[in-house]
Amino acid sequence: MTTGLWVLTGAVVLALAVGGWRAVADGRFARRGRVREETTVGAEQPSVWTEVAAAVPDVAPGERATLLQFSTAFCAPCRVTRRTLGEVADLVPGVAHVEVDAEHHLELVRRLGVLRTPTTLVLDAAGREVSRAAGAPRKEQVLGALGEAL
Repeated sequence: MTTGLWVLTGAVVLALAVGGWRAVADGRFARRGRVREETTVGAEQPSVWTEVAAAVPDVAPGERATLLQFSTAFCAPCRVTRRTLGEVADLVPGVAHVEVDAEHHLELVRRLGVLRTPTTLVLDAAGREVSRAAGAPRKEQVLGALGEAL
């Protein structure tokens, strides 16, 4: 076998491995974002909603929980996520879906540790982050994450 064929085979295997990992990891919710860890033992986690309301004053949280989506204009998975989160918010009483344009609110994006779009944060009634997902989550994943917040 020639060297070029070995390189091609290695590149294909690597691409399949990365694609498989992304298919498994995308849209999966993780409990409480790693970026927003509590700084001292027993300290109350700061409210994400306070920061969102300061940056985007014309939005309102849900009574029981809020699905906070960070997206951009040219992001195709963001459209799928918008539709999914909207359906879940319509399905579950007291849950609101709030979408924030990441390009227009970069300071908020940095403070909350959002690294890619779409990113969805599940906030409880007090506005604290319960879990987050990067990528387009499925409806079942969103409902499962909401179960932790309600």
